[in-house]
This record gives sequence, structure tokens and C-alpha cells, in this order.
Amino acid sequence: MNSLRKLQIKFLLFILLFIFIILGPFYFFRNRPLEVDFNESQEETYWRGIISLWDYPRLDRLTGTQYRWIREKINSFERKYPGVYIDLTPIDWEKGPVQLETALKLGNPPDILPVGSDYTIIASGKLEALDQYMTVDEIRSFRQEAIRAVTYNGKILAMPWMMNTYGLLLNLDIFQQRGVEPPKEGIWTYEEFVEKLQLLTFDSKGGDQIDYYGFNSFVSPGYYNLWGIFLSDGATVINEELAYVFNGDLAISGLNKVMDLKYQYHVTHPAFGENTSNQVWESFYKDQRVAVIPSGTWALNVLENLRNSGNGFSYGVALFPTGALGKPVSMSNTFGSYGISHQEEEEKLKMCVAFLKHLVEDDHQQQLYRLGVFPVKSSVGNIYMGDPMMSMLYTSLENTIIIPPHPYWKDIDAALQKEIHQGLLGKKNVPQLLKDAEDNIKALINLKMRN
Repeated sequence: MNSLRKLQIKFLLFILLFIFIILGPFYFFRNRPLEVDFNESQEETYWRGIISLWDYPRLDRLTGTQYRWIREKINSFERKYPGVYIDLTPIDWEKGPVQLETALKLGNPPDILPVGSDYTIIASGKLEALDQYMTVDEIRSFRQEAIRAVTYNGKILAMPWMMNTYGLLLNLDIFQQRGVEPPKEGIWTYEEFVEKLQLLTFDSKGGDQIDYYGFNSFVSPGYYNLWGIFLSDGATVINEELAYVFNGDLAISGLNKVMDLKYQYHVTHPAFGENTSNQVWESFYKDQRVAVIPSGTWALNVLENLRNSGNGFSYGVALFPTGALGKPVSMSNTFGSYGISHQEEEEKLKMCVAFLKHLVEDDHQQQLYRLGVFPVKSSVGNIYMGDPMMSMLYTSLENTIIIPPHPYWKDIDAALQKEIHQGLLGKKNVPQLLKDAEDNIKALINLKMRN
């Protein structure tokens, strides 16, 4: 009996062992323990909270909206860092600069603000230096002129994310109507420029009342739409020692070239020099009575959308006419950049930097064609290989003069453009306006330095 009992127990144990051998691996596979990397924290530790961002509108050619590009980058960053929220406040181009200046003065700026190449902000002492948060390789990945544009006293004070320039927009329908050939490859001398503008200024009804005009533009602080002509003979505004030097023969000849368009050659719109920027733009795209205007590259997106909607016209691009310098130049507040206002929390500052780095990732730089602007990363190169107009402007970037890195540039610019405006209104000749500008600017700089 005992032998039978032992045999039964052995048989049961054999069955259990067999089941374990057959089914055990499946059990442990389904219930295997999670892999643990003891070199990493079990919970991601990073700052969480709200980061405020102010930004200007920029037309997205894919959607026709003003903030879609930046909102997409915000959304992808928030997904990457759950618990971090970027609070975007739109500001407009007219009132935004005053809002920023006021916020900085009152000590309540947003965490991240659009700085561009504004040395009044860059040199204000209100921005965090970014050098220590960027590796050598990261800094070298940018075009060096982009880094220079946001550097003051040896510190990088903003993150460049795009670059822009000015060119000349052409209404090719008017060119064709008058039998005028656009400049080959966008290059023309000042004399050729004037000759074509004279043919493009005419009375369409065959009487003696001009109703089509060769050229239109405006003068206003912060806009450099005419400076490609002003500087075409080689004049300089601020030298390497940051001294104001816009005087002498080269400055006189450059300014006279613009004055002569109105007063000698009579090829400009009647309101040339008196228009606002919006009025000039409307005379070109809406009234379609002006053949040539200078503008930033953003305008090409608008013209393309208009043409696709059936409300536009055939358009082209040219560079500024060459002068004694022998090459087409332009001057521009070329670079878009974001700065970070002073932060009390180091971890929040690091998260702000992480967001700015996110904006300039290579794949995001590739998407800048949507905004009609150019990458600042050297490795990205020309994103407009299939677009001859934008490729022409991309090539011209090497001849774009960056606004001078002067801490009082905004005041210098306002004083100088005010005097140029007086010249376009016929109230001062060029030598007089240059003298008055120089006197006012030197007095202004002395006053600023004393304070």
C-alpha cells in the first residue's frame, strides 16, 4: 500500500514538472519584469510650468495664417516636455516694438521675446547670455554673421532663427505691357534702372495724366527698403569703431540717386516719400499701378497667394541697381532672433533655452520656406533650390549689410531717416540734410553717454 502511495506521488510530481517545463516559459515571458536602467532617474526631472512668449505675425504660405509655423513648434515642444506650456501672445508690427520697450523698462517682459537685430534691446542688459548653454559645435553650426548680429560685449544675447533681406519686386504684367525687359538675372546698373523706370511711367489713356508709375517706396525708422540705393556707391553709416560716418561724397551721391528718381527723372508715384509702408504695398499689389517697389522676401508669399486666388499678377524679383561699388547691396535688420529676459529660476532658464534650440533644429530650419525667409544654420544651406527668385535673393545675402551693432542705433536711425524724409519732401537738399543729421546724431550720442 505504501509502495502504491509513493508511486502515485511520484506520478503527480512528474505531471507537475512536465506542465512547468511546457508552460513555464510562456508564463515568465508574459510576466517578465520591466527592464531598469539604474544609470537613469526613474522619473524625468525637469522644470515644469508656463513660459510666456511674445511674437510678431508671419504669413505661412501653406495655411494662409499668421502664427501656424510657431504654434506647430510650440505644440511639438510641449509634447516633448509634458507639463511645460508656452503661452504665446501675438503682437503686431506697428505697436509691438513700443510694447516690448515699455515691458522691458517696467521690468515685466515676457520670458521669451522677439529681438531681431535690435541692439537697443540686445545692449539693454535685460537679456540672459546664452553662451554657457550652447556647445562650441552648436555655435559653429550657425552662419557666423548671424552670431555676430546677436553678440554684444562678447556675449551671445539672443538665438538667431531666420534671416531675411530686401529686394525689388517687379510687376511683370506692366513690364510686358510696355515692352520692357526685366533685368537679366536681376542685375542692372543705376542708369539701366532709371531707363526702364522711365518707360514704365506712363499715361495709359494716351493723354497727359500719368497713371502708371515706375517706382514707389517710403522712409521710416526701422525699414531699410531704400538703403540698397543709398549705399550703392560705397558709403558707410557706422564704422568698425562704432563712429557715425554717413557723410561725404559717397553718402551724398547715394542719397541723390534716390532724390533724382523723384525730382529729376519723375519716375516715382506722386506720394513717394510721403506714403506709409501699407500705402506703398497697396499701390503695388492692390492698385497694380506701380511697376517696382523694394520689399522684404515675406512679400513673395503674399503675391503667390494672391496669384493662386486669381487676384494677383505675374511678378518677378530683381536686386538693387549697382553703383560705384560695382555690386548690388542691401541693408537690413536681417536676422530674426529670440532673447530670454532675466530669470530667477535657473531650471526655467534652461527650459527656455531648450525651446529656442528646438526652434532651430535642422528640420525646422528646412520649413522656413513657408515664411519666405532663410535658414541661419550653415548646414541647411539653400532651401529654395527649385525657386529661382528666392535662390537669387539667397545668393544676395552675402552682400546684405547688417544694421550696425550700435547700442543707440534705434535713435540714430530715427534721426537719420527723419532728415532723409525731409529731403524727399523737397524741404532740404542732400548736403544740408546730411549735416543736420550728423549734428543731431552726435548731440544725441553725447547725451546718451552722459546719462
